Amino acid sequence: MDINMATNSVTLHSLEYKEARTYGIAALFIIGNIALPQLCHLLPAGGPTLLPIYFFTLVAAYKYGWKVGLLTAVASPLINSALFAMPAAAALPAILTKSLLLAAAAGFAAHKFRSLSLPLLLAVVLFYQVVGSLAEWALTGSLAAALQDFRIGIPGMLLQILGGYLLVKHLK
Repeated sequence: MDINMATNSVTLHSLEYKEARTYGIAALFIIGNIALPQLCHLLPAGGPTLLPIYFFTLVAAYKYGWKVGLLTAVASPLINSALFAMPAAAALPAILTKSLLLAAAAGFAAHKFRSLSLPLLLAVVLFYQVVGSLAEWALTGSLAAALQDFRIGIPGMLLQILGGYLLVKHLK
């Protein structure tokens, strides 16, 4: 059952796993999360700086609910790693953890507040990055690796917040 949540500026959805539409929409976002990292990796340090693997996960979960976000969050890194060895297999646990946190946070924020705003997206991004970095530190034992996104990934976080806002707002 597609539950529409209309706000004054954006319509949000909550799709169910039993709907074929859920998988079709998730597939489109997964394709986006495969193509965008390939484009970003054409730039020096484009992946670690722009954090492209998370972009469409944020949009999917915020616009279409945590279930579409979860499908996107899990499939995107696994498919990218299998096809392009990016992310490297050793990095998958940390990236999957952050992706899952992002999908949960974005889906929760959209459902709870039933609106879209830059401060909400900032809170979502900060949540998944802070908690995800703590998890990455626990997984890897490396504080330096855990803080990499905060050292060089600020442009990517800003892209998620600003670009995510624009895409969620204007996606039909």
